[in-house]
Amino acid sequence: MDGLLKFITCGSVDDGKSTLIGHMLYDAKLLFTDQEKALELDSRVGNRDGKLDYSLLLDGLLAEREQGITIDVAYRYFTTDCRSFIVADTPGHEEYTRNMAVGASFADLAVILADATQGLQIQTRRHARICSMMGIKYFLFAVNKMDLAEYSQQKYQKIENDIKKLAADLDLELEHVEVIPVSATEGDNITKKSANMPWYQKKTLLKYLETVDIKEGIEEKGFVMPVQKVCRPNAAYRGFQGQIASGSIAVGDEIAVLPGGEKANVQSILYLDRPVERAEKGQPVSIRLNREIDVSRGCVLARDADLKVSSMFTASILWMDDTKLVQGKNYLIKLGTRILPAVVMSIKYKVDIHSGEEIAASKLHKNEIAVCDICLSEKTVYSVFAKHKDMGCFVLIDRVTNMTSACGVIRHPLRRSDNITWQKLDITRRFRAKRMGQKPITLWFTGLSGSGKSALANEIEKRLNLSGKYTMLLDGDNIRIGLNKNLGFEPEDRIENIRRTAEVAKLMNDAGLIVLTAFISPFRADRQNARRIIGEENFIEIYVSAPLEECKKRDVKGLYKKAMDGQIPNFTGISSPYEAPDYPEAEVDTSKYTLEEAVEHVLGQIKRYM
Repeated sequence: MDGLLKFITCGSVDDGKSTLIGHMLYDAKLLFTDQEKALELDSRVGNRDGKLDYSLLLDGLLAEREQGITIDVAYRYFTTDCRSFIVADTPGHEEYTRNMAVGASFADLAVILADATQGLQIQTRRHARICSMMGIKYFLFAVNKMDLAEYSQQKYQKIENDIKKLAADLDLELEHVEVIPVSATEGDNITKKSANMPWYQKKTLLKYLETVDIKEGIEEKGFVMPVQKVCRPNAAYRGFQGQIASGSIAVGDEIAVLPGGEKANVQSILYLDRPVERAEKGQPVSIRLNREIDVSRGCVLARDADLKVSSMFTASILWMDDTKLVQGKNYLIKLGTRILPAVVMSIKYKVDIHSGEEIAASKLHKNEIAVCDICLSEKTVYSVFAKHKDMGCFVLIDRVTNMTSACGVIRHPLRRSDNITWQKLDITRRFRAKRMGQKPITLWFTGLSGSGKSALANEIEKRLNLSGKYTMLLDGDNIRIGLNKNLGFEPEDRIENIRRTAEVAKLMNDAGLIVLTAFISPFRADRQNARRIIGEENFIEIYVSAPLEECKKRDVKGLYKKAMDGQIPNFTGISSPYEAPDYPEAEVDTSKYTLEEAVEHVLGQIKRYM
């Protein structure tokens, strides 16, 4: 059968993935095509040191590659008389599950190995679930090491039954699932029928790969092209560059620019710097419109496409970070060509790898799969994954380390995002601020318990009021007694405590007030999220940097003693870390100043922001 087949080999550690591929290539004396030919077949291939690299297809991991982080996936391109192949040989160890997800992101078919002497192991099941989540519809399970299982038909049939149960659990169509008994070391049923297993009369592994008819698993509707770059080489030309994700486009066609929805006609199309009348899915092009429209990177050019524009959705995710996921934590999301702040609002459930059972969860650990509700900082363009692959998958990126924390696929939008819109008011923030004669900002005091945050914020508020300013002080303890009394001190509760406080501070800033907050707020990511909510130009971080030993001496509430005696868990500075600000707008060590001196010191540093 003609055409290019992209497949992944995966499974548990030492199940024989690389041996199987090596034996197939050696036995069949398969032809490795040169680099130029491979690039002709698929323009998305990256070339690093003469090796083909398809991991670039998962764009979210590209940033890690640029930072020099190795993604341990071996990509090979080869041909037979029947068709061409690209195979991603992925590692089986649990530690490298993220690497396997990279390979699955590009594949049409998954070759999953199972050890005939061990059966389906937990990593085998995990890899199968990840492949299914990433949209792979065709599976070939190679039951390997049949030589060590004495070529037993009975052992093979037991594993085959387990595979069929797994396939049913994953809602796979059985006609798209093939099970073949093989021996990678001996070559049984790899390229030639095995004399050791006369009871198996179906195709060899290579013959199946050569003849399997891969049909599009997703019937993507309409033309879609996420804009990667706006190109303006001269005053007369303004083009929008990107790779066509689905459909085709022709000169003269009317398209919409999302999320705004403005429409225009295609004036010209450049493909490989040559003008063409029409372009198809997979081609990198530059499109020029017949009129000026506000278009930037992250926008989507679309025609008759099934796309959504909203800020909330439910998604399946694979958590890949060493740090656990807790509800409410803020990340960056890369969806299409756009990067936005996003929050995992809730974990609806995680999936048991063995049984597929849905288990209630409030946090996720590395390599766990779950269904979550996610909220973006603003409306953006996306699709349900089942209707459009490229616009329905995403990655979550840690805002501090810039590492990919999760990959996911969108299951459905959340209706409340469509039913709630921001109500424009006639009396605006600017009007209120002008009437009060001040710039409404938030002074965010952070530091250890006992550092003097509350006393300092209280004195500065008094000084501001004496100078005619209108203020409001939000103290950490007072907020927890009232608004946040339902929150504890677990990481997810701390995150929500700071998020709610930031939202309240923003509303008070909108009322024209200068807000002062005194919270330990121990984590940089939470303070960065507060800065994003309140606004970069309105957020003034003040680090009260009294050292831990000084805070322990003060300990007016007796909290440090209780924490050191084990009576208070998750206490900042003792059993929970405090992450000091990197670049605060102001800093004061209250162990070196009297209260009055500390007030003068801080007011002098923040004067330029008032």
